[in-house]
Amino acid sequence: MNIVCTVTMSLEHTACEDLKAFERRLTEVINRLQPSTVRWRMVLTVAALSTVFGAYLWLTDPITHSQTVAQSLISHLFFTFAAFSLVLLFIVGIHKKVVFPSIITSRTRIVLSDFNMSCDDTGKLILKPRPTTT
Repeated sequence: MNIVCTVTMSLEHTACEDLKAFERRLTEVINRLQPSTVRWRMVLTVAALSTVFGAYLWLTDPITHSQTVAQSLISHLFFTFAAFSLVLLFIVGIHKKVVFPSIITSRTRIVLSDFNMSCDDTGKLILKPRPTTT
């Protein structure tokens, strides 16, 4: 009987250590992504605001109505470059880089739900109560 208790305690201890290691690694991954996510958010914000400002200048210019679209875009190079850079950023995938930590946590939550667990946005594990069997 004593041997069974030792084996059970050893398995529980090993499982607990594995969970702690998984939690440390998950929080490390999420924390490592945060600085780059903030930088990409700033780049996206600057590009979007530049495009909005350029569009405002372009649309409020009285000469725009008498020109063709191509001539108008050539005469408003700030808007043209800002809009081109915004489109290029989306083609490169900035929208994924901005929300990458939340993608990782949501996918981790899906996997952890099979084990009656979850995690918060920082990667800390949340143990859910065991379901009652009746």
